[in-house]
Amino acid sequence: MTDLPDPREDMFVSERPWGSFQQFTFNEPTTVKVITVEPGQRLSLQTHALRAEFWQVLDGPIDVTVGERTWSAQPGEQVWIPVGTRHRMGNSAEVPGRVLEVGYGEFDEADIVRLEDDYQR
Repeated sequence: MTDLPDPREDMFVSERPWGSFQQFTFNEPTTVKVITVEPGQRLSLQTHALRAEFWQVLDGPIDVTVGERTWSAQPGEQVWIPVGTRHRMGNSAEVPGRVLEVGYGEFDEADIVRLEDDYQR
C-alpha cells in the first residue's frame, strides 16, 4: 500500500447556530472506533501494513508511542500514524481514557503485527 497523506490538514470545524461539528473524513473508506483504555493497561506495540490511523484523544491523558517518540497526549490532541509505523496507546492515569480512532485503508484485525504484547497474544 502506498503512503497515505496525513488527513489532519483537511479536517475542519464548521460552526452552526446550535454549536459546531468537526469533520474527519469525507467520502473515504474508513473504519471508526472509540477505544477505551482502562487504568494501568495498554495496547500492544504494533504495526499495520494495510492501514494508517488517526487518533483524537477524547479523555486523557493517554500515553502514546508513534515510531521512536513517546509522550502523554492530552484531550483534543490529534495523532497521525502512517502505514507501517510502530505505535501503541496506554493509560497510566487512574480513570479510563478514550480515543477516537479513524483507520484509513483496508481494515482487517489480522493486519496487526504485535511487536510487544502484555497479554501474550
